[in-house]
Amino acid sequence: MKISSAVVTGGSGVIGTALIKRLVKEGIKVYAVCRHESSRNVNIPSNELVTRVECDIGNLQKLPGLIDAKADAFFHLAWTGTTGQSRMDMYIQNNNVRYALDSVKAAHALGCSVYVGAGSQAEYGPVSDIMKPDTPVQPISGYGMAKLCAGQMTRFMCKDLGIRHIWARILSVYGINMPQSSLIMYVISCLLKGDNPALTDGRQIWDYLFAADAAEAIFRMALYGQGGKVYVLGSGEARSMRDYVEEIKSLIDTSAELGFGKILYYKDQAMHLEADISELKKDLEWEPCINFREGISRIIEELR
Repeated sequence: MKISSAVVTGGSGVIGTALIKRLVKEGIKVYAVCRHESSRNVNIPSNELVTRVECDIGNLQKLPGLIDAKADAFFHLAWTGTTGQSRMDMYIQNNNVRYALDSVKAAHALGCSVYVGAGSQAEYGPVSDIMKPDTPVQPISGYGMAKLCAGQMTRFMCKDLGIRHIWARILSVYGINMPQSSLIMYVISCLLKGDNPALTDGRQIWDYLFAADAAEAIFRMALYGQGGKVYVLGSGEARSMRDYVEEIKSLIDTSAELGFGKILYYKDQAMHLEADISELKKDLEWEPCINFREGISRIIEELR
């Protein structure tokens, strides 16, 4: 399909900023929906093609009145309660489902013909094998339950409204605008300051994808993704967390001490995240271009 304009909620996040940059590169007009006076709004790329639309996630039903034009694509990346105890707050997570439904209604009012929603690996629950679109879903957190529900409900609503619906179950995306609380940013920050990070024993098997690669995949979902389909979004390659941290160390300070085993895994720690990206390759002709070492090098350069 041809995309001339798009709406992006969660435009100040690590994936949102990368997606906006990708859309702008294509000459697409972007309406970046962001929270009123959020400190993270500075992350939104500044470009003549980008219009900031201040609208809290709880007011997405008002979007059609705030955007004085039609749009072709709607990317719903915004979500509340993504970290800590809020992931188990059922009221917060239940509200997110309603917000997602509001975003579909807004997409329809704005004339969008495709809707791409950001799901999560948490929809699967604990998995010891590679995650595929048809891997059984057994979420164990309110966050995972709400993501699963939002994906299913928005799919049915989009079908009724004649909008092509794509759902991306995202594993672990890293990039410049990651939260400081994330493991990668924590390790990088510690090592740049000469501190020793306190870590688990690092035996988790993880699949990390650089934000620019994630943005390319999500953009291609809007262009070529099959309606009603779920895509698992990761790099397709998995390594131990210990290996990732050692590689970060090699790029900053090879003499640094790493505190493996100093902290315990948190409750219900996901020990294996690995994506089957064969459907992405087949439908979207996509595969990652930026390996972990290059991605981390870009983040370090930006921070320095």
